[in-house]
Amino acid sequence: MRLEDRVAIVTGASKGIGEGIAREFSREGAKVVVVSRGESEGIKMADELGGAQGRAIFVRTDVTDS
Repeated sequence: MRLEDRVAIVTGASKGIGEGIAREFSREGAKVVVVSRGESEGIKMADELGGAQGRAIFVRTDVTDS
């Protein structure tokens, strides 16, 4: 667990490459902030990564909107 006690913020984490990165950070022990435009997909991903245990949270964000 190389990333234990670290926090990873992953944009686009509900699908594709971002999802893979979020999963790997979680496997390595990081707490993950799942950042995505899609609320239902983002919540599902955070739940899969351990949201109920405080290992992940979802933040709805559109990084193209300043």
